[in-house]
Amino acid sequence: MFSRVRSQQGVAAVGATLLGYGVMVLAGVAGWVIPFAVAALVVLAGELALATRFAETGVLLEKAALGPVWRWLVRDLAVVLLIVSAVRPGVAGTVGALLLPAALWTVAVGTTALHRIVEGRAATPAFTRNIDLGAVRRVPVPPGWADRLAGAQMPLLNFLLLPAAVVAALVDRVSPVVVTGLVTLAAGLVTAAVLTLTFLRGRGRTPGVLPAVEAWMTRERPEVALYFAGPAKDVYQANMWLAPVEAAGRRAVVLLRNEEAFRALADTRLPVICVPAGVDFMNLDFSSLRVALYAANVGANIHLLREPGVTHVFVGHGDSDKQASVNPYSKVYDEVWVAGPAGRERYARADVGVLDQDIVEVGRPQLAGVHTFGSGATDRPFTVLYAPTWEGWLDDDPYHTSLVAMGERIVSGLLGAGVRVIYKPHPLTGTRWNKAKAAHDRIVALIRGAGGVVDATSLDGGAHLVVTGRVPALFDCFNVTDLLVSDVSSVVSDFVQSQRPYVVANPAGLPEDEFRRSFPTARAAYLLSADCGELSKILDVTRAGDDPMTEARRELKAYLLGPDEPNPMERFRAEIDRLCA
Repeated sequence: MFSRVRSQQGVAAVGATLLGYGVMVLAGVAGWVIPFAVAALVVLAGELALATRFAETGVLLEKAALGPVWRWLVRDLAVVLLIVSAVRPGVAGTVGALLLPAALWTVAVGTTALHRIVEGRAATPAFTRNIDLGAVRRVPVPPGWADRLAGAQMPLLNFLLLPAAVVAALVDRVSPVVVTGLVTLAAGLVTAAVLTLTFLRGRGRTPGVLPAVEAWMTRERPEVALYFAGPAKDVYQANMWLAPVEAAGRRAVVLLRNEEAFRALADTRLPVICVPAGVDFMNLDFSSLRVALYAANVGANIHLLREPGVTHVFVGHGDSDKQASVNPYSKVYDEVWVAGPAGRERYARADVGVLDQDIVEVGRPQLAGVHTFGSGATDRPFTVLYAPTWEGWLDDDPYHTSLVAMGERIVSGLLGAGVRVIYKPHPLTGTRWNKAKAAHDRIVALIRGAGGVVDATSLDGGAHLVVTGRVPALFDCFNVTDLLVSDVSSVVSDFVQSQRPYVVANPAGLPEDEFRRSFPTARAAYLLSADCGELSKILDVTRAGDDPMTEARRELKAYLLGPDEPNPMERFRAEIDRLCA
């Protein structure tokens, strides 16, 4: 509801702004000073709103060929028309009123090209963390104010011509516009001069970051690389492997390809290198690498996959029954590591070209900190974790998320049953469907209305929680959970480690036998249909401790996650050692 209202407000702001421009031109032609002044105020307010509160709507306006440059040209035209019709300054005054805005636009065009050259030359080609690069040569950059004003932003100065034109029309003299135009032009020329000096100072100099990174690679000779080329919103996929790679005990490095993902990467003691440009990345020396671990299937993986002498291993970001867990892309890797026999059988059933001899079962080393049944605290209220997956890429797949079809009923039922509710949605929730975002917002409102804490950073206490940040982590939530409600996703596979009861949503109402056969991770689950009619009974059984699914979960754990001994971290480390040898 809120997003729809905000969208309607954005459309209204666009309409008012465009109408203001139209009235300004008409008032300029007719010499109407007061309507021009009112329209100018509307335009100023509208442009401010489109640049801040309704920035997304402003982007859509630009795609419709009504971007800020064209709107500002209309603004300057309206100023000239008002001066000509209301002041009648003669030929010289008219020429001056035309030339001053035009001169600033000319300076803006020139500084746009210069600014891009300076910006491109000063751009850091690599970013690092936990790496001492020593003294790195830097390329000079312009001051912040000049950087913000340069290029296409420079015509913003001409907004000062609006009040100047109104004053000129009221006093019947062109001088207010001339003086203001000269001031704006002077500011533009100063900015251009600063950019020119910055350009001249940096001639022939290139940043020394890449050579320093190359020297570090040559000196430290990492053997293992955790590679992630996805965007910041998907960085959780790399985060889950940081601790296992660090604990593997080999010389390792994290390789990223996106600056925003680099900023969003979780804390780690591993050295981290981010090189966004493909050419720069491929020119690094990877001769010391023996193993490359890939957390996601993305096109830019090719920039490392092309390296000979490296064993390329797909580790993914969680085993689940989703189609994404058996992506045909996986056959480009030398090996595919899965948690247990379920992962191996999943690839055999899918028949996507991944050979059985290339599949290695390593368990889930990330789950070492997940408490098994009965090992957690007992002095807390009975807690239910609702952790739906995201909406996925297929619009007609009802098993990607329960959020839209039944999320509100699930949370309402839990709140009404008097249990503690922790709601932790998938990090990508709402990125594909507006209706998923709307359902999420309604669930948050339900929990807030029940006295819950939104955007919680701690699991302590007995309050209902909405956990959307990186901390507390999903596995931390597992340790205070007595019952999980989730979807067909890797969340279920990982939660089986705890040996606690769990519920899997069945929104399309498949027959129970067919559902469990189609989605093996649900073999030991309680199933929940779209009307949530089973929820009360499930809560009664699990709260009483009389759980008929206990033995089924024990068997399923070995199937999904492999044997307890040797433990997953030892198996993961052994496989790393095998490849490094």
